Amino acid sequence: MDKGKGVMGGGRRWAVELADHSTSPSSRDVPDPPGFARASVDQDDSTLTRQKKDAEANWKSQKAWEVAQAPFKNLLMMGFMMWMAGSTVHLFSIGITISALWQPISALQGVGKVFEPYKDSKVDLLGPKLLFIALNLGGLALGVWKLNTLGLLPTHASDWVSSLPPAQEVEYSGGGIPLR
Repeated sequence: MDKGKGVMGGGRRWAVELADHSTSPSSRDVPDPPGFARASVDQDDSTLTRQKKDAEANWKSQKAWEVAQAPFKNLLMMGFMMWMAGSTVHLFSIGITISALWQPISALQGVGKVFEPYKDSKVDLLGPKLLFIALNLGGLALGVWKLNTLGLLPTHASDWVSSLPPAQEVEYSGGGIPLR
């Protein structure tokens, strides 16, 4: 017996025909099992392709919303890191604050590129893009708030003293004559 040859010989391989080509009514009398539906003969390819396109558009829409909600997780993580850094000015707190400012700015610059894979004529990307932008603006506001708590934003008049003109004298001397 040769290696790789069938035991019965003849070279016929086992195959199972799953299509029902019988014309006898007995095979049609057997009911389909639960959860099984025969594909109708009159269902054409255009219906299948339309269903596939609708399913793909639905999938793209769901993924676009997931991508739009992703900055929320980053927002929570960055807020926790800022809280852990404290309110004193040191290298770690400044690094976290710069990171909190840089990430939303770079994300806002690439909004079109982020949603590029989900472009479709049937998918409306306006809502996910607006949510993505709003969450990144929230992250930017969180970074600016941290700058303010560190005292690195010029928010008081004393921060601008060097640019103010010298104060004018308000008292005048009357020459030694008492005014009563």
